[in-house]
Amino acid sequence: MKIGYIRVSTQEQNTIRQEVLMAELGVDELYVDRASGKNTDRPELKKMMGYVRRGDTVIVESISRFARNTRDLLELVEQLAAGGVEFISKKEAIDTATPTGKFMLTVFGAVAELERDYILQRQREGIAIAKKQGKYRGRKPIMSPDFARVTTAWKNGQITAVEAMGKLNMSKTTFYRKIKKVWSDPQKSRSRLF
Repeated sequence: MKIGYIRVSTQEQNTIRQEVLMAELGVDELYVDRASGKNTDRPELKKMMGYVRRGDTVIVESISRFARNTRDLLELVEQLAAGGVEFISKKEAIDTATPTGKFMLTVFGAVAELERDYILQRQREGIAIAKKQGKYRGRKPIMSPDFARVTTAWKNGQITAVEAMGKLNMSKTTFYRKIKKVWSDPQKSRSRLF
């Protein structure tokens, strides 16, 4: 079977161009993710990886739609190969059924990751310049007006950390980072921070 995989980064982005390509290639099954490619934790990608069988071929429009870094790309393709599944990327003309295709996959994956690193570097440089010019202040800190009350209840054992995170609508990482900052500085009055 031909299995098509499509990914766009946001809900607003359009998948039509990739869908037309998949229709032209006659794919039998299609999986579409609307999520960042920063890692492989994508629902439709996971479903597809569990669905494919020996003799199938996974087709993508480009390797950047499949994985954002070389490590993830090569790990995914290795998983496919271990199950007897081929991989084709149309844009880069990569077909892992051939030795040249396997080599080109590694090269293109490294180039794509390098380009992504360059983009991030330019972004960091742009932010640094904007900060110097006073035009960039970063993200607004996440702080709930109930933070002091909820964290005090948590510290006193009245609620669990998970309940506190839910009440504050914070991720685990943000919650503990804020707790560490606030509760570990005895010089500052907690009342001033909330």
